[in-house]
Amino acid sequence: MKRLAVILGAVVPVAACSWGIKLDSGGEKVRAAWNQDVGASCKDMGKITVSVLDHVGPLNRRDLKVRDELEVMARNEAARMGADTVQPVGDPQDGEQSWRAFHCGPAARDKPAMRIEQRGKDGAVETYPVKN
Repeated sequence: MKRLAVILGAVVPVAACSWGIKLDSGGEKVRAAWNQDVGASCKDMGKITVSVLDHVGPLNRRDLKVRDELEVMARNEAARMGADTVQPVGDPQDGEQSWRAFHCGPAARDKPAMRIEQRGKDGAVETYPVKN
């Protein structure tokens, strides 16, 4: 029992960490399009697949935290590709998520970036603003 307490004492604080995943200066200029609002004039720049740890040992990390980190990584990578908008292809699976990267031009920066996140088993949907 004492051994389990020592292990949990070491793992639990690590499970809450952000793992140093930060939005860089290029990623700050990339919009996340959550509402299928990528316009027809946007140029498809390619697919991005990013991944993070979704569990530490036997403990699962918070779903919202994993999703936030995946978005940050996708936005950072899209900036390196010359894209200004990303859109998720599907939901994260085992800490991995695919995104499409687009170049939409100045109009993309004028659109508000909103994140729609389904929460709970009852299917309730809450909207959160994307942090820049």
